[in-house]
Amino acid sequence: MMRDLLRDAIRAQGWDETPPGDPTDTDAYLALLRALYATGRRDLPLGRLLEGHVDAVQIVRRYATPAQVAALGEALRGGATLGVWNAALADAPLRLVGDRLGGGKSYASGAGVLSHALVTAQAEDGTRLLLLDLAATPPAIDRDWWRTTGMQRSETHQVRWHDAIVPATARIGAADVYAREPHFSGGALRFVAVHAGGVAAVCDRTRDHLVATGRADDPFQTARLAEVFTLAEQAAAAVRAAAAYWFANDGEARLARIAAARLAVTEAATRAITVAQEAVGLAGHFVAHPLSATLTDLSVYLRQPVPDAQRLRVGRAVGEGLLAPAL
Repeated sequence: MMRDLLRDAIRAQGWDETPPGDPTDTDAYLALLRALYATGRRDLPLGRLLEGHVDAVQIVRRYATPAQVAALGEALRGGATLGVWNAALADAPLRLVGDRLGGGKSYASGAGVLSHALVTAQAEDGTRLLLLDLAATPPAIDRDWWRTTGMQRSETHQVRWHDAIVPATARIGAADVYAREPHFSGGALRFVAVHAGGVAAVCDRTRDHLVATGRADDPFQTARLAEVFTLAEQAAAAVRAAAAYWFANDGEARLARIAAARLAVTEAATRAITVAQEAVGLAGHFVAHPLSATLTDLSVYLRQPVPDAQRLRVGRAVGEGLLAPAL
């Protein structure tokens, strides 16, 4: 089950005993990103949930009280799995009135899998972060909504609460901290690293198919292998460069560099999917083929929100001299 896979992935990184906080140098940042990259390379839906767990843990450790951080550590040692649910239901945004919670979330990855969810809720004083124990405060889950061509195993559903009681200890930080920069935009590099792992997976599974079918020596297929490898390398290089840039710069420049990495990895992934389909052909569309899920999962996972805004952010930074090509 995905619940067990996620717990195993967290334990494998030692994050149950030493939870991931905000990296303080490039080496620590790259170690975190490489763990996410490796998971995405193996299993993209699992990578999505592991990235969400890291996001939630980092936010709690960043804004919570010492007592809340200690409670989180105890929960993690006991096998807790977290995620961030931010997207509102259009007809019922999540609201906190006093200690009562009502409304819901869409795109709630890990619904029915996670033990805890870090959610944003509208309150009288602004947007509040709540760390909900999903056993104590279970939502109603609409599993019929998530009918996509890929990433089904991420269990991304719609959830609703009705007049649920939320203890004061569930409130994390002050109002309106969730979207505070640079962490809000800068955190995108985590899922970009998982995407880059997905590009590497496309390379791996295309190669494996061509070798297994005795077609790797065909000159056209050899050229395709060269291209898909180059695309995977470009994606990984974009993540590495953005991680190094994060600690060498500040302000809008480093946020624009994260956006540029997102664009570069998306473009590399899109082209890699095309090349893989050309190389493997119809066989790669059979559900049982190892490449099939990778192609559909990556295609869906790449559809992150506001891609045009990322391109505009990069373009403005170039125009203002904040970003410039360099070797």
